[in-house]
Amino acid sequence: MPEINLHGRDFLKLLDFTPEEINYLLDMAADFKEKKKRHELHELYRGRHVALIFEKTSTRTRSAFEVAAHDLGMGSTYLDPASSQIGHKESIADTARVLSGMFDGIEYRGYGQEIVEELARYADVPVWNGLTNEFHPTQMLADLLTIREHFGRIKGIRLAYLGDARYNTGNSLMVACAKMGLHFTAVAPKKYQPEDLTLVETCRKLAEASGGSITFTEDVTEGTRGADVISTDIWVSMGEPEALWEERIRDLKPYAVTKQVMENAAPSAIFMHCLPSFHDLNTKVGREIKEKYGLDEMEVTDEVFESPQSLVFQEAENRMHTIKAVMAATIME
Repeated sequence: MPEINLHGRDFLKLLDFTPEEINYLLDMAADFKEKKKRHELHELYRGRHVALIFEKTSTRTRSAFEVAAHDLGMGSTYLDPASSQIGHKESIADTARVLSGMFDGIEYRGYGQEIVEELARYADVPVWNGLTNEFHPTQMLADLLTIREHFGRIKGIRLAYLGDARYNTGNSLMVACAKMGLHFTAVAPKKYQPEDLTLVETCRKLAEASGGSITFTEDVTEGTRGADVISTDIWVSMGEPEALWEERIRDLKPYAVTKQVMENAAPSAIFMHCLPSFHDLNTKVGREIKEKYGLDEMEVTDEVFESPQSLVFQEAENRMHTIKAVMAATIME
């Protein structure tokens, strides 16, 4: 097998990478995680610096990129929505060329996939997708690493995703499973199932080649029966108007992850969630939801979220290790 070399590559979506390349990144992330646990320095890129563009704010993604960059010996500059002129006073193309002269890599977290793709087209340094409306590839690496750590394998795992499967998390889980030979089931009302039929067809072909499968169902019992992984996400994506809450709650309430859902899954099943989660009333938004809709919890019950089956915080930590692997593997030597 030829040696894998990803230096100079952008990381925009998992569709751009082979299963061998994805496994290479997971192996690198696992190695970095071990080094981190042993407090072993791995400052491979001292003197380098990366730009972190956040048009959508985040706790986990920002922390993961900043800590990962620091561990690799690099500096990082955070550009929040108020600090960046991307697409406003300065075009995406010009932003890419300006930042390429100052930084060794550019992360983008924001809106349309076309934005990060255009950044990559004009940048002379690697561009990494921290989240767009369509894809969330760094989260998928963290999810795959978490699954591998728990089960000792990835291929053949049965993953059921409950909720709104039309956007970045649903799309990306479908792609990750298809690429890596997992059995993916989107459990959602028909109008919340994936809308990009071209992507669905691509994933079906990938799954056929990898030994995985792609399934869509509206039946919670059927869709989660015997699953190894139960996954979900918040019901309203970042940036969507609050007016959508009532409709989403009404439509998706039967698809909440409950104790009964977990009992219907495999005995060794785990629960995963990319966070943040509305599983209690300990957030401002959670209390507002309680006041308006009378719900103490939403996409997952607190009982499941706090159960031994829940690996959400291991999953969150793995964001940092996998992002570190992406940066280390792709920064130009």
